[in-house]
Amino acid sequence: MTLQEVIMAALAEDIGNGDHSSLACINPAIQGEMQLLAKADGVIAGIDVASLVLHCLDPDITMKRFKDDGDEVHKGDVVFTIQGSSQKMLTAERTVLNFMQRMSGIATASRKYAQILKGTKTTILDTRKTTPNMRVFEKYAVRVGGCQNHRFGLFDMVMLKDNHIDFAGGIEKAIDKTRQYLKDNKLNLKIEIETRSLEEVKRVMEHGGVDRIMLDNFTPDLIVEALKLIDGKYETEASGNITIDNLRQYAETGVDFISVGALTHHIASLDLSLKVI
Repeated sequence: MTLQEVIMAALAEDIGNGDHSSLACINPAIQGEMQLLAKADGVIAGIDVASLVLHCLDPDITMKRFKDDGDEVHKGDVVFTIQGSSQKMLTAERTVLNFMQRMSGIATASRKYAQILKGTKTTILDTRKTTPNMRVFEKYAVRVGGCQNHRFGLFDMVMLKDNHIDFAGGIEKAIDKTRQYLKDNKLNLKIEIETRSLEEVKRVMEHGGVDRIMLDNFTPDLIVEALKLIDGKYETEASGNITIDNLRQYAETGVDFISVGALTHHIASLDLSLKVI
């Protein structure tokens, strides 16, 4: 789905057969002005999305921006003002807020995680733990906050996780079958494989054929041991049981990437409001 298709679906979900509250009491000829206010401190994201929502309803609504995506905002800050049909602006209000509050919450959380890792070589990645049909917006918000995206979906990278390995009959078979599949289908995709112990890391190192090794649910001490075995031959990624409290400890092991599902599936939306001026 395109961005516009997702937005149109969101509007259709909210509007149904009509915004009867606005239609009932507001003359369609009335023009007005509204402002988006921050009601809490955080990082703003989704201004272009808000503009597209408004444009889908009424291309004559205009926006004046005082902040850009990625800017820090404080309670009481005006992010933007809009002018146009009062009816249409009110109809768009909740959809604008739903997108922006969620995206800004993700950007705010991502900024906190990114700041913790300043001075280390480690990059924080998101995961596919996203809201259905909202992935493009949520992964964009992660980047706005200063973290990076892992694969977008199932199609742009191979990740051989524990279930794939078990169904395939083991690490070696999973790798070999994958490499043959990519060759047969003329696909140029990176291969990442999950390991659950130092013994599995050793098996991957002996067999080869991957681009990145995931160290799943390893303690920081075990990651240090695993990195000695890997010796820079493959990219490395830590995942599982990593929180904002122990994040720095994991990064100081020297691992290349840390994937954090909480960036998109365990965040609080940033409180925003759209009010008449």
